[in-house]
Amino acid sequence: MEPTKEYVPITAWAEDDRPREKLTLKGKVALSDAELIAILLGSGSRNESAVDLAKRILHSVDGNLIELSKMNIKELCKFKGIGEAKAISIIAALELGRRRRQAEVIVKKKISGSRDAFEYFHALIGDSSYESFYILLLRTNNTIIRDYLVSEGGLAGTVVDAKKIFKAALENNTSSIILCHNHPSGNIKPSKSDEDLTKKLVRAGKNLDIPVVDHIIIGDDKYFSFADEGLLA
Repeated sequence: MEPTKEYVPITAWAEDDRPREKLTLKGKVALSDAELIAILLGSGSRNESAVDLAKRILHSVDGNLIELSKMNIKELCKFKGIGEAKAISIIAALELGRRRRQAEVIVKKKISGSRDAFEYFHALIGDSSYESFYILLLRTNNTIIRDYLVSEGGLAGTVVDAKKIFKAALENNTSSIILCHNHPSGNIKPSKSDEDLTKKLVRAGKNLDIPVVDHIIIGDDKYFSFADEGLLA
């Protein structure tokens, strides 16, 4: 998509409207997503400002930053005005945001509910294009021992080995576990196979005295909790 409206360079804008000056005068929260991305870009092209270029990029993903974070260098460089350096700046900034989200949970080091589990796992697989299955190993006070990748699959699914899950739990002296996998489609409704697998792992956990306290399904920026829905019985 090429820019069509009349081009007005940012230097000709009112000072309060220029992204850098606006951030300095009003603070970061005053800026839109497009304005923040424009600062990363630094410049647009001969016929388009950095803000308009950023708006065009965001429009391609319906304004969804999670979808934007899934784009690679080659995909970003398809936009006129984006070269490798600008693409790398966008990818790096979004990756820092992802790591910050995970760091906030790690600092807390305790899972108090499904939201905490979602925040932890979202930083790992929230923007992944492939389905992955993780477990989170917990102590008796619900503090985190570690996470463990059980399996990775394709766009539609992944194979989960119960023996692998509980072997990792036993080796780490785990008191309880949380299951998590993502749906790259964004649909967080559990499938019949998700429900059957959860029931199987809950039964195995009871036999080993390592309860499964939740199963989180992540789809984009949303999640489904088996515990919250009363589906772990």
